[in-house]
Amino acid sequence: MKLAAITTRGRILGGEVEPHALDLLPDGGAEQDPEAWWSAIVRATRRMLDKGIVSASDIIGVNISSQWAGTVPVDEAGKPLRRALIWMDSRGERHVRRVAHGFMPIEGYGLTKLLLWLRLSGGAPTLSGKDSLGHILYLKNEHPELYRATYKFLEPKDWLNFRLCGRMVSSYDTITLHWVTDNRDLSRIHYDERLLKMTGLPREKLPDLVPAATVLGPLQPEAARALGLSEKVQVVSGAPDILAAAVGSGAVRDQETHLCIGTSSWMSCHLPYKKADVLHQMGTLPSALPGRYLLTNEQESAGICLSFLKDNILFGHEELGHESVDLFQVLEKEAERIPAGSDQLIFMPWLNGERSPVDDQRLRGGFFNQSLKTTRGHMVRAVLEGVAYNSRWLFTYVEKFVGRRLDSIRIIGGGARSKLWCQIQADVLDRQIQQVDEPVMANARGAAFQAALALGHLTVDEIPSLVPIANTYEPNPKNRGLYDELFREFVNLYKQNKAIFARLNRVKSA
Repeated sequence: MKLAAITTRGRILGGEVEPHALDLLPDGGAEQDPEAWWSAIVRATRRMLDKGIVSASDIIGVNISSQWAGTVPVDEAGKPLRRALIWMDSRGERHVRRVAHGFMPIEGYGLTKLLLWLRLSGGAPTLSGKDSLGHILYLKNEHPELYRATYKFLEPKDWLNFRLCGRMVSSYDTITLHWVTDNRDLSRIHYDERLLKMTGLPREKLPDLVPAATVLGPLQPEAARALGLSEKVQVVSGAPDILAAAVGSGAVRDQETHLCIGTSSWMSCHLPYKKADVLHQMGTLPSALPGRYLLTNEQESAGICLSFLKDNILFGHEELGHESVDLFQVLEKEAERIPAGSDQLIFMPWLNGERSPVDDQRLRGGFFNQSLKTTRGHMVRAVLEGVAYNSRWLFTYVEKFVGRRLDSIRIIGGGARSKLWCQIQADVLDRQIQQVDEPVMANARGAAFQAALALGHLTVDEIPSLVPIANTYEPNPKNRGLYDELFREFVNLYKQNKAIFARLNRVKSA
């Protein structure tokens, strides 16, 4: 959890970070404790105020950008009835597939159902079960008593907003991954009775809806006391991470593209129309900016691949035993000494399956073409390149979706702090990469911009000039042929091994 104090013009005054525990269960579950989210926000806010980073009297608004496609079942008092199911949780897969299946199936979707989803919502639920729809269907079918006891199913930010201001609502941009809203008129998004009936979700268990960038009201007294803020501070509706990051990247004009290399990864841009590519799990959904659509997609594992390599494979080396050492800098220096292409070592980053451009939760990662000459540096560079190959795989379909060449891409997220990774992305994508200043804070900056818009302190047209570019990386033409060849083999690895992954990782019946 990252908390920041940001001016209405996007200047970051300072911030705090709080770690979160994540429980990955053997049956495909992925859970977190909602109360731990709230406690982390309280601790970080108090710490920031105690340090004098900002005065409590200067705070005019609070806005949350959170993980998307998470589900918090609550009772009438707003108390969570269990731990939250988050975006990595795939236990609802078979229930989503059952709901989506029908006459004349196409890629697992019944034709009539698919056309209705595309026409009304602009997309369709992932068959992996990782959307909010999958979570609710899982609870409905496998935990019926808890399901019956649930008053509302809330997204993570919507539950946190309830803690802040006491309102159980969701916003037009957030609710879309339930796949039960008509998104054709951005000024009046609403639950559609046909989609509710088709999915089996009851309207009474879903929150009321407000437009994106809505002021929900002031902090309720209990929250104000906990945070050390005034009860006059206004709570804004917030936005999911992908949507807030799009705003915080500064790429808010139509077809201006940003790439996020965080725990997961995505490549996105605002567009003036509703469109979907269900075969590659991408489509335009309501944006965090009122009246705008945003091309959305997601790749499951990006920065987490490097963290996994560091924490689970490379531990035990003497350099990693000193707390004062920046472990990522150590690994990056080793990777810098390895030639482009990592001597043909290829890393597949599908550690938790994949969403875009293929929807397959059974894919898995690993190194291919390892030899006795492979070093730690080779493995680190191969991870950086493997994530970049995956970005290019997605980028191929993004450009087809947009219908034009996208020459420049802004990069954000933790991975964007690495100069080496930025250059690798430029070389593999063969596009100019613009490194946004303070890229890790793009979500927070986007949330601040959205709040400033809602509170009347900013216009959308002002945003691009308020997000500085730290560095620009041009593709190295010397690496073009090599990376083209390795990218083709990367895609071949998927094609040749997807059946093996499906057999090895099939869901075992109880």
